[in-house]
Amino acid sequence: SHIFYSLLRLKNCSLSEISCSSLVSALKSNPSHLRELDLSHNNDLQDSGLKDLCGFLKSPDCRLQILRLRCCWLSEISCSSLASALKSNPSHLRELDLRGNLLQDPDVEELRDLVESPDCRLETLRFDNSSLSEISCSSLVSALKSNPSHLRELSLSWNDLQDSGLKDLCGFLKSPHCRLETLRVDLPARANRWGLQLNLSHALQRPKSKIRVQNCEIRLRHCKMLESCSLSEISCSSLVSALKSNPSHLRKLDLSWNDLKDSGLKDLFGFLKSPHCRLETLRLRCCRLSEISCSSLVSALKSNPSHLRKLDLSWNDLKDSDLKDLWGFVESPHCRLETLRWR
Repeated sequence: SHIFYSLLRLKNCSLSEISCSSLVSALKSNPSHLRELDLSHNNDLQDSGLKDLCGFLKSPDCRLQILRLRCCWLSEISCSSLASALKSNPSHLRELDLRGNLLQDPDVEELRDLVESPDCRLETLRFDNSSLSEISCSSLVSALKSNPSHLRELSLSWNDLQDSGLKDLCGFLKSPHCRLETLRVDLPARANRWGLQLNLSHALQRPKSKIRVQNCEIRLRHCKMLESCSLSEISCSSLVSALKSNPSHLRKLDLSWNDLKDSGLKDLFGFLKSPHCRLETLRLRCCRLSEISCSSLVSALKSNPSHLRKLDLSWNDLKDSDLKDLWGFVESPHCRLETLRWR
């Protein structure tokens, strides 16, 4: 009798290069049924172990759709071998997870060639915590622009992309050929909240450009830094510009814990005024809203009040004078607010 495995997960199993070689030898004997392989958190595979795995990936009978190699300490040699193997047989792979591998710019260049391939059908690509630089990000985004139609999820969390990296991503979002549904960009930072060190995180989601997707959500949180701001008012301006190009799908926007200043918020409020804006939830917790910002926000909401259901302005130390305009908005017969937080 034959046993066929479509899913094989060996996370954190302390696999050595010898174990990996034996495993791959078994897989090669019957490769066509395996669809998902997870070898994450095995950091002793070494280049030789990955070399054997790449030999399996190159097999024309390999039908692998999901490959996860999270935190496997891939070297430049391993990364190059992996990219070469996937390029030789790219049409089946749908998800590639390389989170937690300290990739250098040359490694990303190798993977860029894979993404650019017209035979590449990748739908999910994860590079979280991979030490990507803004140069690597620009290179990757350039590749995605040349072959954008298949990718649905891109995760670049915990990479210090800076304003220039985020700007390139926003340019990709604006592309009419972009079909990206989820973009996660959690940027590393040193922040201070009640004396604690925090890490910034924000996840940006955008629906398909030609298909109406409900409940699309954008989160941009914990982005305030003490020394240099990874998500600055410039980043906010670029983000809002991208959102304006396709505003009607957005339902939730969370910019909590950002010190974007009045100028950054001014761009946001311009987006809220758009008659095509269908925002239902807006969170601006601990954004240090000034009296000017608060007044501008209420003015924007009054011009397009009927869709908003939840508004969270808590932890902004707002005074009664700041809230006067807000109460006027709440009393409007066009206001549909169901939840309001301000303390």
